[in-house]
Amino acid sequence: MSFSRRNFLKTGTALSLGAATGFANDLMRFNAFAADTSGYRALVCVFLFGGMDGHDTVIPYDTANYNQFADIRRELLNRYANNMGGSTRDRAALLPLTLSNAADFGGRQFALPPELAPIHDLVQAGDGAIVSNVGPLLTPMNRDDFRNRRSLRPPRLFSHNDQQSVWMSSEPEGARFGWGGRIADMAAAASANPDATFTAVSASGNTVFLQGETVGQYQVGSNGPQEIRGVSDDDLYGSASLPGLYEETLKAQGQTLDNVFKRDFVNIMDRSIDANRTLRQSFGAAAPFSTVFPQSRLGRQLQVVARIIALRGTLGVSRQVFFVSTGGYDTHSNQATSIPNLHTTLAEGMRAFYDATVEMGVDQEVTSFSSSDFGRTLTINRDGTDHGWGGHHFVIGGGVNGSRLLGQFPEPVVGHDQDSNNGRLIPTTSVDQFAATLGRWFGLDDGELDTALPGLSNFSQRDIGLF
Repeated sequence: MSFSRRNFLKTGTALSLGAATGFANDLMRFNAFAADTSGYRALVCVFLFGGMDGHDTVIPYDTANYNQFADIRRELLNRYANNMGGSTRDRAALLPLTLSNAADFGGRQFALPPELAPIHDLVQAGDGAIVSNVGPLLTPMNRDDFRNRRSLRPPRLFSHNDQQSVWMSSEPEGARFGWGGRIADMAAAASANPDATFTAVSASGNTVFLQGETVGQYQVGSNGPQEIRGVSDDDLYGSASLPGLYEETLKAQGQTLDNVFKRDFVNIMDRSIDANRTLRQSFGAAAPFSTVFPQSRLGRQLQVVARIIALRGTLGVSRQVFFVSTGGYDTHSNQATSIPNLHTTLAEGMRAFYDATVEMGVDQEVTSFSSSDFGRTLTINRDGTDHGWGGHHFVIGGGVNGSRLLGQFPEPVVGHDQDSNNGRLIPTTSVDQFAATLGRWFGLDDGELDTALPGLSNFSQRDIGLF
């Protein structure tokens, strides 16, 4: 390959701007905060792109409610019967949940599909809980409020890109900061980590969820740190000395820079190169766990997160927020063939990750949770479902007060008080309440939660009781 200025510059662009923003100068300074950053705590967001169908995830199990559910979804359930091995949505095939708070539901019972057996086992064992009908809300709302516009609606409802952003940041596409990043800001302001580089880590590319006002995201790939091509090559364009010269150029060693943008860029590259090198050297050792992760995209991401958590002492961190993701949940059609595989991928990945934290002795200190654009409609369009709003999500970890279904679980009928239309659920638990509960476990106090989650003040219940 011939050497050219274009190739030279292209060689250094493997580190995305999203990864680099974590090294930019602080954009704002907080007043002194008092977050409890003793010990170690980590939050792991597992985002399910496309909108996971909560109605097809946590299923009514008592005979009366199951029959109502099955009547509404009869045509879709008939398609499950055509799958190899028969239907996994027949009542006899479901995995009933034995809940410690079963009395809260007046005899109603619930179950998970068999593809979610690894998560079902964790819930049964007390290491997992389910939060029902959670989603973006600006204020509490019911069907009449929605139809008569008596309450403000979240912006751009039912749009994939916008609701992904609203779930992560409370704002539609184009938002600058996410609540995971703002929680990380609070921990950083309380000096949780001497070096904030590894406070917010994404194994799934650039995400607004992890972007804070002082803390940015460090991105890793499925095999660990992403390298800056050129610096990491031992023999760049046939030259053993060129990688070192390239690094000197990116770091502007020996130069005086008057332009503020050049100084920021050099600072970013300097910190990025050093961070990648630190993590790469640490990844050279064998993983401190024997848990076998599934080799799905999600499984590989969670394995990398587990490896980074194992390095918490080396990296000098006591608080971390992670982001991983998987897609395919936009099930307008072929839901009976796609959702079972998606559920298997989710359950196997989250179970392997939990098992690895047990091996490392940090299962009490690490909490993973699912989230998604939105739920889906209870009604169907022959072989799929349409965009919804509220959905049901899992929270997994040794510190979780598990074996419980939290929140208000709506009946499987159309037209109830939390049905905006066609079984499209109006959430009864807001993302702010969900995030605040996780944030309090993370160590934030009330003032810090209000700063990280400006919409929280619109809800009287600040803690939904996960821990």
